[in-house]
Amino acid sequence: MLKRRIIPVQLLLDGRLVKTVRFGEWRDVGDPVKSSAVYNSQYADELIFLNIDRKGGSVKPLADLLHAVSEVCFMPLCVGGGVRSFDDAAYLIQNGADKVVINTAAYCDPHILSRVAERFGSQAVVVGIDARLGADGGYVALSNCGRDIAAVPVEEHMRICEAAGAGEFLIQSVDRDGTMEGFDLPLLRLACSAGKVPVIGCGGSGQYNHLKEAFLETGVNALACGSLFNFSDSNPLRAKAFLSNYGLQFKVV
Repeated sequence: MLKRRIIPVQLLLDGRLVKTVRFGEWRDVGDPVKSSAVYNSQYADELIFLNIDRKGGSVKPLADLLHAVSEVCFMPLCVGGGVRSFDDAAYLIQNGADKVVINTAAYCDPHILSRVAERFGSQAVVVGIDARLGADGGYVALSNCGRDIAAVPVEEHMRICEAAGAGEFLIQSVDRDGTMEGFDLPLLRLACSAGKVPVIGCGGSGQYNHLKEAFLETGVNALACGSLFNFSDSNPLRAKAFLSNYGLQFKVV
């Protein structure tokens, strides 16, 4: 059985770390390199960096950040935001990324996933899916940093991406983002039932019990947390110690 993972997720805007609420208003929460060094000392299983700045058209700032973070951080690095092509993904991997998050481009051309998987392995391909609850009670997939509604349902998109080579999914609840009210458990259950590859749940972590509920009630393989670590004295090491009391197994460090 795969070990569970606790993953700090760090949003980047103009070279700074920020934390959003429902993909809208945001607060500055620090320096990405210093923050990564702290997470390294707290035995995070990996780090996710997502660039939410859409003013530029290059992934070079992400690559530059990878070089700096690699000096202070010795864990897998997963990066995304603005990855529009195979060349973008390859550039990031060649500059230190272990995994690349592909979101909007996967709706336009799933073949990108196949090319990255064929060149670097499916474990390097993480498909990001941002979703919110629709008026009919179903979930709507969003692209372009939550600005556009995707034409394909969440479950169908997952099946298409998995067939194309996705090795993992990052499922983000737009409704719960930054609220610290708990994960969207029905969304995570839907995602876990729709695919066969690991699922990372994201959006809503506010206390350790939220992590426990998501792990025990949905079957997710990992949970990505932002506000929990940014706005409380919580950290990955304490989170894993708490969760271990409920039979959840994590990588030994």
